Amino acid sequence: MKRMSDEMTMVDDGLANSTATKNANYHQRGSLTTLLSRSSPFPNETGALPIGEHSPSDTNTSILSQFKILVVGAGGLGCEILKNLAMSNIPNVHVIDLDSIDVTNLNRQFLFRQEDVGQSKAMVAARFINKRCPWMNVKAYHGKIQDQDLSFYKSFHCIISGLDNVEARRWLNSTVCNLVEIDEDGDPDPETIIPIIDGGTEGFSGQARVILPRITSCFECSLDAFPPQKSFPLCTVAETPRLPEHCIAYAFTIQWPSEFPDRKLDTDSPNDMQWVYERALKRSQKYNIEGVTFMLTMGVVKNIIPAVASTNAIVAAACVNEAVKLLTFCSQTLNTYMMYMGSAGIYSHTFIYEKKEDCPVCSSTVRKIKVSTKMSLNEL
Repeated sequence: MKRMSDEMTMVDDGLANSTATKNANYHQRGSLTTLLSRSSPFPNETGALPIGEHSPSDTNTSILSQFKILVVGAGGLGCEILKNLAMSNIPNVHVIDLDSIDVTNLNRQFLFRQEDVGQSKAMVAARFINKRCPWMNVKAYHGKIQDQDLSFYKSFHCIISGLDNVEARRWLNSTVCNLVEIDEDGDPDPETIIPIIDGGTEGFSGQARVILPRITSCFECSLDAFPPQKSFPLCTVAETPRLPEHCIAYAFTIQWPSEFPDRKLDTDSPNDMQWVYERALKRSQKYNIEGVTFMLTMGVVKNIIPAVASTNAIVAAACVNEAVKLLTFCSQTLNTYMMYMGSAGIYSHTFIYEKKEDCPVCSSTVRKIKVSTKMSLNEL
């Protein structure tokens, strides 16, 4: 008994010492202070996209604590980005997301737990990071990105996007591009340029890109590269279904409006999705079509491609890596696009996405003119 007691005392002392060490040094966790205090063999000014000159820090405090980062999206990619920012000791982070946590998120969005289902993704993610990483100061916003005014976006030094739909990314890209002020010579004011790091994943493929508004190509420049959204002819869906997707499309485009004319289908509601699945399954049995599952139903209704956790991790790491380089100039900036293709092995390549000369967002010229209050539109 005495031996056991002595062993327990030793264990307790060890835990106490470990805790004390952790509490004393937690602010150094994931710190890049040592790296940033040294000169770089590949500083930003030597790269193909130079935007600043690296100056080694001469203090023990990381210069990354001076910056304010916005993370847009707290889903699969957003959780990884927030974790990487915390481990890189970038404390001043804001996160915004409209979605609530669904039980299907729990297999890869590791900041959430079973008891969090139904709560705001942004709020729960911020709470988890702040609790687990005491050096972090993450502020959350639950709502649409369109609900925030221009002054909100102006307050950040860098924006990391983990959005999963094209329209929201287009809006964010256009808004940040419009924040750039143009001088009399038509050149952008560097002080008004807020870099966007756009990340995206699709199964085993992913991409990370650097957007310097009005300097590099923007998201709108690459819009033609996105494949058209898959749709099904209504006559086929209604009259001659041949695929399980046809049965699912019939359930949520025809049966749901007929059954619930005054209520829109909530794709984040498990009850609504279960209703669609059951109607689609019943229709598939009528036409002897196999393959209707709940996961396929969600994929068709929400246009979801199955997410792969490893792809999220790789793309998020690339995004945060670029953020550190953009903020500190410690290394050469990505110019401008990195594509990861996990289905073909561990392979990635980078290339320059050229700026579109007729892009309506980043190539448009802004001119300020003074007009008389009596001037007509025709005269203008």
